[in-house]
Order: sequence, then C-alpha cells, then structure tokens
Amino acid sequence: MPADHHSAETASPKRDDDSPWKEALERFFPEFLALLFPAVHAEIDWSKGVQFLDKEFQQLVREAKTTRRYADKLVGVTLRDGTAVWVLIHVEVQGEAETAFAERMYTYHCKIRDRYQVPVASLAVLADTDQGFRPQQFSAALWDCRVDFRFPMVKLLDYAGPERWAELEASDNVFALVVMAQIRAKVTDDAETLKGWKFRLIRLMYERGYAQARILELFRLIDWMIRLPAGLEADFRQTLYAYEEQQRMPYVTTVEQAGIDKGLQQGEALILLAQLQEKFGPDSVDAYRERITAAEPEQLLQWSKRILSAETPETIFH
Repeated sequence: MPADHHSAETASPKRDDDSPWKEALERFFPEFLALLFPAVHAEIDWSKGVQFLDKEFQQLVREAKTTRRYADKLVGVTLRDGTAVWVLIHVEVQGEAETAFAERMYTYHCKIRDRYQVPVASLAVLADTDQGFRPQQFSAALWDCRVDFRFPMVKLLDYAGPERWAELEASDNVFALVVMAQIRAKVTDDAETLKGWKFRLIRLMYERGYAQARILELFRLIDWMIRLPAGLEADFRQTLYAYEEQQRMPYVTTVEQAGIDKGLQQGEALILLAQLQEKFGPDSVDAYRERITAAEPEQLLQWSKRILSAETPETIFH
C-alpha cells in the first residue's frame, strides 16, 4: 500500500460523511453486515427481507440536541428461527469522548426496547481517525445496583494496515469499496495522493465486472465520500472519462454528459421564457411554459431565433 504524504498546501477539504453512510447502509445492508459483522449476518434469514425503520427511530431522537453528525439506521430483520428483531447501526464519523458515545448507544438501545418491546442489537462503526477511541461498553453503578451494557464495535482504521487493506482489495463484497473510500478520505491529507486513490477505487469496480447500475451506485457513494479541490476533481473526471472510453464502458460519462445537456437545456428554456415575457408579457409565458420546458435544445434555439422578428407569440411556436 503506497504511503500517504501530508501537505498543508494541497490538503483536500474535509466534509461530514453521514449522508453517504446512510445511503450506503440502506442500499447495501446485507453486504455491510457480511463484511463488518459476519456473525450477525449469519443469524439473519435474508429471504424474509429487511425493513428500514427511519420514522420509528426519528420519533426517539427528535428531542436530542446535538451539533454532531451521525449516521444511524434502525433496521427490522428476521432471525433464522423466525424471531423478528431490530438492529440499530450507528456510524461515528468524527469521534468523541468515550463515555458520551457509549452512553448514547445505551440510551438509544433502552429507548427502542422500551417503546417498541422488541429485541434489539446495537452495532457501532467507528470511522474516525483517533486510534485510541474504541468504546465497547457503558457501565454505571450505585451501591450494588449496576448497569453493564456491551456492544459490538468495528474500527475502520484497523483496515488501513497493509494486511487488512489487502483483504478489502481482494474482497468480492461491494461494501469493501465503500469502506476503502471512507478510510482513504479520512487518512489521506494530500489531495494529489487522494486523487490517485479515488481513481484506483473507481477502477476496481470496472475490473470486477459489475453491472452498469451497480457501478453508478458505487460511484455516487465513493464520489460523495472522497471530495477533491475543484482543479483536481476536473483532472480526475478527465482521467475517468478516458478510462471509460478505453474500456468501452462509458457509464459515468454518459450519465454526467446527460446532466450537462439537461443543464444547458434548462438554461436555454429560461432565456426564451425571459425573452417571451419581455416582448409579449406574462400571459404568453403562462401559455407556452410547458412547451418550452419540455422542448429539446435544437427546438429552443429555433424558437429563440423566431422571437427576434415575431409579431405575435403564435408565429414563434407554429
């Protein structure tokens, strides 16, 4: 694994990673458990499906006041013996004092059990960069009355070492790419080095022969987690487009080009609507808005030319 070089001048901007984690957990939940909590994965009857209980969880945490960002998912699954249980996944991105984190895990665990009367397991993923931050239990005692809450925990930083990183690169589990993207985003301070890692992870998707839909899903998540300064991001895009052309798999290129085309089309439509209002008033805009916003760029260009000499709106759109 290449060493990461640190440079204050080219440091990549850091960002909160809770949103891509929430999306990744929902899209690849079985793969997430299989990679990071295989013993839990083995106990679940996946043929019964899963249920994401976002509304139920939000009811519990609505009153919580915090400026920190977390990725939490409450998921309903069925065990192989037919028991319905809930799994609370908590992703800690920034790291904080152990007592606060562990107590929060305990509090949410108890709230869920109390409110919904279901068995619940709380699992923690630590995506921070503090090697010593490894909470796995919350304890409290008064005289002989004692609480001792323990929960499974995975520290992503442990996968940054050569052996564990090689396991991720060799894994056929798609969630390994998400974990690798998170690790590189966290531990790589030099933006040029990070750009190289971003392309390497993207290239792995193609080398594994994933279908177009899966590549686009993973690309979105990796692109979300690994953000580069504008200039390097443009360089990365050009490298990616050239690679896709070489592989004859223009998946991302096609989608992004369609986005550019759509943006140009929307811009042309707004210009034409403004011209129409200036020359014929707001009633004409209301009358032709749907036709304009639905038109292709070529048609919009033709109408924009006609409006220069048109005496009535009808002569533009005939």
